[in-house]
This record gives sequence, C-alpha cells and structure tokens, in this order.
Amino acid sequence: MKIILSNASSSPIYEQILRQIRAQILSGDLSEGEALPSIRKLAQTLQISVITTKRAYDELEREGFIDTVGGKGTFVASPNAEFLREKRVRAVEEKLSEAVSEAQNAGIGSKELKHMLTLLLEADHD
Repeated sequence: MKIILSNASSSPIYEQILRQIRAQILSGDLSEGEALPSIRKLAQTLQISVITTKRAYDELEREGFIDTVGGKGTFVASPNAEFLREKRVRAVEEKLSEAVSEAQNAGIGSKELKHMLTLLLEADHD
C-alpha cells in the first residue's frame, strides 16, 4: 500500500489517506482480504498522529471498504459490487459537476460541452 501525503494540499491528512486507500481498493491494487497496516504502524510510517490514521480507518470502515477484526487486524472488506459501482458513479457525477461549473464560468454552452464530451469518449475508444 502506497500513500503520499501533501502538506500543500487543502485536504486534511486523514482525507488524503482515506481517498488514496479507497482508490487503491476500487482499482484492485488492494484486494479483498488483504491486510492493511495497523493504525499505529501506518501512523509511524507516515510520521503522523495515530488519531489521524484512526479517523481515516474509521471512515473507511463506515463506508464498507475495510473490516477490523479484534486482535487480528484490519483487512480489505469483501466487495459489494453494487456498492462499489455506486461509489464510482458518485465520483463521476462529482467530476462532471465540476466540469459543468468550469464550462459555465468559461462561457461554454451545453451544446459545445456535450460535443467536447463526445469527442473525449470517442478518443478514449480509439
């Protein structure tokens, strides 16, 4: 598991950890049943507070990405395909919403924006 923290980021450290672990699970880099470092070990490795790593792990557990087994450790949870798909759909919706806002700020109309999206989709299939 690889986590890179940025002090220059506007996101809190726990959120950076949360996003990166979530992304690694969704991409398959971390697979079902794989053990994660303990909260203390991760905090030590990243040279951050145990409280910060605990907050990230707690959120990941609430979201269903990881399971903590007392005395054994923390593991990547069994994927719920529909749940994971919904997470990805939500992420796409957020990015598209940002793109729409940027387009509006740049004076790009819906017709031109749709054309841009169509071109990007076609380029991706080539």
